[in-house]
Amino acid sequence: MITPADVARMHANAAVHHTLNAADPLEPDELLYTSQSTGLPQGESLGNPIPTPAQLRERLAAAAHAKPAAPSPHEQADATPTPAMMPRRRTSDRPATFASLDAQELPVVREYSAGGLVFDDHGRVAIIARHSRSGHLEWCLPKGHIEKGETPQQTAVREVHEETGILGEVVDSIATIDYWFTGTSQRVHKLVHHFALRQIGGELTVEGDPDHEAEDAIWVDFADLDDVLSYPNERKIAWLYARKLNRQG
Repeated sequence: MITPADVARMHANAAVHHTLNAADPLEPDELLYTSQSTGLPQGESLGNPIPTPAQLRERLAAAAHAKPAAPSPHEQADATPTPAMMPRRRTSDRPATFASLDAQELPVVREYSAGGLVFDDHGRVAIIARHSRSGHLEWCLPKGHIEKGETPQQTAVREVHEETGILGEVVDSIATIDYWFTGTSQRVHKLVHHFALRQIGGELTVEGDPDHEAEDAIWVDFADLDDVLSYPNERKIAWLYARKLNRQG
């Protein structure tokens, strides 16, 4: 049974969370959504429609030299994903139990990371393989923690280079994933900023990864990311960028 003390505690935590968001030194991208909604919209897949490699090269080159125009209020509202646009949650993604009220008493820490989609001249994206804590092999986008003094864009360039060997330049902003997880001593609210990058140098390798988390790196056709990436949230990042490119085209 929830007691008045429990209710007061939850209201206090909500007030703290609101204050943290208001003082957030990193403004999220326009496309901000939570990982609580997963998958792709019904009847729509990453491969439908996808720009051709030639179209992709043209749009990446144009984005590298173009100044982003401020969207109109109507365009901004239309471009922001909603739960209805996001795919339905798979049964396997649902939590088996409800979170304990005890977790509400753990201190809350915010973490920030950045990474994204780095494209070569053939419209392929570099992704990495790593083992999860449970020992499963996962294919995911290169990303990592934002270091002190870095912008999210600088972090994305650095992490992509460290984990894939590819030197890229940011040409577009895609979206920010926002999710929570609970450790043994704290609850973590994590935001991961994702960008589109264009390869300007480097060779595909994981030898430069200082943390040795990346075990392999491969090029994957942009249209095939939905079948290869392990995490629904990262598949959504690819879908959002495909959708954005087709609107621009």
